[in-house]
Amino acid sequence: MALPDRLPSLPEVYRSIAIPVEITLKRDRIVLFGLLMGVWLGGCNPQTTSTPPPQREGSSPIAATNPARKDKRVILTTFTVLADMAQNVAGDKAIVESITKPGTEIHGYEPTPSDFQRGQGADLILDNGLNLERWAERFYNNFPKVTRLTLSEGVQPVNIAEDAYQGKLNPHAWMSPQNALIYVENIRKALRNLDPANAAAYDAKAKAYSEQIRAIDTKLKQAISAIPADKRYMVSCEGAFSYIARDYGLKEVYIWSVNAEQQATPKQVERVINTVKANQIPAVFCESTVNNEAQLQVAKETGAKFAGVFYVDSLSPPDGPASTYLKLLEYNVNTLIKGLQN
Repeated sequence: MALPDRLPSLPEVYRSIAIPVEITLKRDRIVLFGLLMGVWLGGCNPQTTSTPPPQREGSSPIAATNPARKDKRVILTTFTVLADMAQNVAGDKAIVESITKPGTEIHGYEPTPSDFQRGQGADLILDNGLNLERWAERFYNNFPKVTRLTLSEGVQPVNIAEDAYQGKLNPHAWMSPQNALIYVENIRKALRNLDPANAAAYDAKAKAYSEQIRAIDTKLKQAISAIPADKRYMVSCEGAFSYIARDYGLKEVYIWSVNAEQQATPKQVERVINTVKANQIPAVFCESTVNNEAQLQVAKETGAKFAGVFYVDSLSPPDGPASTYLKLLEYNVNTLIKGLQN
């Protein structure tokens, strides 16, 4: 093999090594910068919240948070009232959670990524139906293999009588204790089918819970019977009391028919003012999840007392007056009777 005419100097050797290394380092820095920018931009993209997070079907993120609960059935409900009902029937035999939190307006709710994750891990989803959860069908489309049940099945529906929703179904069937008994029976049957091994426990819990609801039903009937027939009005912001009005002989008056509006028009307010004046109704009310300014205006212009809020679409936080469905019923009954009697 022929030798070169001369050997390279040490500086030439250094440059021959350093230049490729420098190029490589620059290239690596460019790649690293690109990766970091991609992560940063991805984290700032607001549309990432609309995509359900991937999860293995059948796994339960709810049960996974507590290994001791992993063998229990997972029941998901669309709002807190249904969750409390289901928990009273399930007892400690199943995990029950609500998609929405206390105080959330349920009609136009937008599911979050964690909601999709919980839906994928549920064994059963319970909803109200009657057009309450307008978002539900889109939500369910993400996990078609999960069983779901509408708890208002068997209820005799009431149609909305006024406004843009006239003729549509009033969704607030659970507000009547008599309908609540139908909900409890539907929950009992669903849990028996889902978990036959604990059927006896579900039967016993449902029976005890139904007896408590019947006690409130009796109390409500007795309290209303003591109020003069011409004063049995229930004036609220939302038309959420059609079922309780029908079942207990009350006349319902409201500003708007469904909370999807939440903005009273002058015509709606005027209509209620005229009704309250004409019938000398002593008290008006609103709901806990909406703005009560329009009803305060009604009270001011009619001389009626603003007698408090009702809990309808949501339970209160744990330290509130309506932290369970039974407490919600009791609180609403007491608020109504106190307002009308005074």
